[in-house]
Formats: sequence, structure tokens, C-alpha cells
Amino acid sequence: MIVSSALMIWKGLMVITGSESPIVVVLSGSMEPAFHRGDLLFLTNRVEDPIRVGEIVVFRIEGREIPIVHRVLKIHEKQNGHIKFLTKGDNNAVDDRGLYKQGQHWLEKKDVVGRARGFVPYIGIVTILMNDYPKFKYAVLFLLGLFVLVHRE
Repeated sequence: MIVSSALMIWKGLMVITGSESPIVVVLSGSMEPAFHRGDLLFLTNRVEDPIRVGEIVVFRIEGREIPIVHRVLKIHEKQNGHIKFLTKGDNNAVDDRGLYKQGQHWLEKKDVVGRARGFVPYIGIVTILMNDYPKFKYAVLFLLGLFVLVHRE
């Protein structure tokens, strides 16, 4: 029941926000001071909203599993209206071309998972701890399971 409710809420958020992942956790310090490791970001990805310089986007790169949170640095618009853009982490010295797949110099709208619309500081640190320390993850899962067993009606 709890799992199905959570899944329904997640799918509802996907429809409302237009993003395949409406909530993400910042996993690195590349966006400091704007966002810190462990911040929880709320995303939208509406087709009608144009991407702008300075906007913080979350994007996927082919061959990488984890999405990246960075700021749009430059936009390249063709005469036919097709837009490509370049990103950079606020705390990084260079742009993201070194992160993109080989031969790719710009991102396209199809690469965007969403755009940051709000955040809650450090609330996602639990996710990072569970990934960095597997024993912590098992302890949390054990405690949750124990809680469910003890509080059954």
C-alpha cells in the first residue's frame, strides 16, 4: 500500500512537472555556492519554456547513469529555431565540454531532465549517505522494516 501510494505520487509529479525526475539530490560540490551536496532540487521541464542563459538545468549525458546539475553558460540558436546550449558548474574552472560524450560540444533540449525551480537544503544527504555507506543503507532498511512489522494493525 505504501509503495503503491509513493509510486502514484511520483507518477503524478512527473505529469504535473513534465520531468522524468521531478526531484533530484545534488551529489557533488560543483554548483556551490548556489547548491550544496545533499540539497534536494525540485524540477520542471515544460516544453513551451525556452532555456535561458543563467538557468540551472539537470541533464543526462549518453553513457552516464547519473544526471548532472549545472548552469547554462551559452546558448547557440540556429535560424530554424533549434537551440543548443553549453553548461558549467558554478564551482568549476571550465565549461562542461569535457563531460559531454566524445564529439559533442553542445547539449540539446532532449538532454534536459528538468530545470531547478526550488530546493530544500541538505535534506538529500540521507541519499548520499546510503550510497556512500552501504551498511548505513542496510541499517535504515532494517529499521524501516522493523517499524512496519511493529506498527501493523
